[in-house]
Parts: sequence; C-alpha cells; structure tokens
Amino acid sequence: MFNVLSLVFRYIFILLIYLFMIGIIRMIYLDIKSMGGTISDGTSYLKLLNRKDTLSFKVKEVYILEDNVSIGRGTQNDIILRDPYISKDHARITLDEGEYFLEDLESANGTLVNDTRVLDVVKLKDGDRIKFGQVEFLFIEGE
Repeated sequence: MFNVLSLVFRYIFILLIYLFMIGIIRMIYLDIKSMGGTISDGTSYLKLLNRKDTLSFKVKEVYILEDNVSIGRGTQNDIILRDPYISKDHARITLDEGEYFLEDLESANGTLVNDTRVLDVVKLKDGDRIKFGQVEFLFIEGE
C-alpha cells in the first residue's frame, strides 16, 4: 500500500514540475513576443521603454509618427498620455525636410531628450530617448 501511494505521489510531483516549467516557458514566450512591435516598412515611430504594468494609465507600445504629432493629456492630441505629470498640451514632433524635430510647448514638468531638458526645438536622431513625465520612449527613425 505504501509503495503504491509513494509511486502516485512521485508521478504527481513530476507532473507538477513539468506544468511549472511549461508555465515559465509560456511566460518567457509572451514577454519576448510583447517586446516585438518593431516596424520594418521605413516608418518612424516612438517605442515605449517603460513596462506597461508599471504605469497607472493606458499607453501603447508603439506610436507611428506622422508629419505633425501633438503629445499631451488633452483629448485633442494625437498621442494622449494620461500621466498626471504631463501637461494638457505638452510637446510636438514635426517632420521638416525629412527630419523630425521635437518642441516642448512650455509644459510644467518639461520634456527630456537623452536626459537633457528641451529648451528649444531639438532635432531627433535615431535612438534618442524621449521622456514625457513618467513615460519614456525610444525614437526610431525610418529610412
């Protein structure tokens, strides 16, 4: 009787270990899949660097940049970020002669590019880190 019970518990324990390992592999797969979001058609975009679950508001992983993109808390903006540290009309990204420029619209907490506060219009380069309030983006320049 003891041998049968021992054998059953042994197989249950092995089954639980396999289920645990499958769960871990699934979580790693979903995490890697969510890190994707790259766009390969030559479009410039902003890629979220924060983990979405650390923010108390909804934000997309990727924002495609048009010719003129406004950023802020207000509903009239192209990119709406409900962060309390972001102004209603916080910043603007403009395409001019094939290059993107970032302008802070006199926001209360400012805009940072590569940890430097934006005081005037700044030309964006591929790989620049842009921070609005608690949200940080990576600027990816298309071809």
